[in-house]
Amino acid sequence: MSISNLASISKNATLGQNVTIHPFATIHENVVLGNNTIVHSNSVIYPGARIGEDCEIFPGAVVAVVPQDLKFAGEETTVEIGNNTKIRECVTIHRATKDKLVTRIGDNCLLMTYVHVAHDCQIGNNVILASYTGLSGHVTIDDWAILEGKVAAQQFVHIGKHTFIGGASLIRKDIPPYIKAAREPLTFVGVNSIGLRRRGYSDDVVREIEDIYRILYVQNSNLSKGIENVKSMIKDSQISQEILSFLETSDKGVIRGMV
Repeated sequence: MSISNLASISKNATLGQNVTIHPFATIHENVVLGNNTIVHSNSVIYPGARIGEDCEIFPGAVVAVVPQDLKFAGEETTVEIGNNTKIRECVTIHRATKDKLVTRIGDNCLLMTYVHVAHDCQIGNNVILASYTGLSGHVTIDDWAILEGKVAAQQFVHIGKHTFIGGASLIRKDIPPYIKAAREPLTFVGVNSIGLRRRGYSDDVVREIEDIYRILYVQNSNLSKGIENVKSMIKDSQISQEILSFLETSDKGVIRGMV
């Protein structure tokens, strides 16, 4: 364990084994840091933070500060960060409200410089948020999604797994799994085939995903009609069930295809 005597650490914080805390870091009470986690200078970890093992919090980051929600009434909520997640310089992550009670970030995530994660966001594992990306409250991001720099997500949107979102995109509607999205307004621009193959998806599965989205976004301008056609034309499988379930349960509506 390496803890600078120039750091400010509450006696009511819980520190795991082999934790490193650099000079001028501030660790408040009711904070948990997992084994082997590193907290760099001038970062601030507020009450309610639960940070896993092998994480690294870089200078200027602020974790678990109270949310920017006028309805917040001081309820006891948390920020939970999984293992092996990197929080780069000047990232801000806010505590939840009574809606979800926890703002959650999973394992093996990378939040690059100046990313903002607002209250009640639920971020899965292996997610990358590039610099200056901002998530409004209650955003859900599933595993393996990548958001390029300066993406802005409206509150309550749902971003599916294995998606790739182009830089400077404005997300106002849900984004189904396995696809790429870009342009303004945000539009389906194809299946994330390269990313899927890199993560071990077979050519057959990738082709199945491409066939589903060809029906949904290329052959049908009406999404409900596209869903009907997928059900009648594509063999039932776990992949087709995942995609159709996402579409049919979307509260915000999903992004459209190219016109």
